[in-house]
Amino acid sequence: MASDVRVTAAVAKVLAVLLADPDTDRYGLDLMRATGHPSGTLYPILLRLQRAGWVSAHWEEIDPVVAGRPPRRYYRLTPDGTVAARTAVAALYESLTRGYEPKGPVTAPTTTMSLGSA
Repeated sequence: MASDVRVTAAVAKVLAVLLADPDTDRYGLDLMRATGHPSGTLYPILLRLQRAGWVSAHWEEIDPVVAGRPPRRYYRLTPDGTVAARTAVAALYESLTRGYEPKGPVTAPTTTMSLGSA
């Protein structure tokens, strides 16, 4: 199943958010905030993941008038999708880090700003 979806960095970001808590339903706006993806990026990814069987989706059953908002569509990894997502994200990570050997300890860069003297 891992070959059903081409896992790009954008797809991996969505999968990472879903994998953080695979048993939790997440709705679109929540996923957009968590991934930083706009709707035009997020929803096509979710649709591909659904078609591959990695993600299931369902509409919230509420009365929009009582709730004061439209119903949400919730997304969740399927059991097979959880396994496939973990495998695919790990493979992407491994391919991105293959051959990378840091020289010495890895630390954040530091900068010293000098405003000069007037």
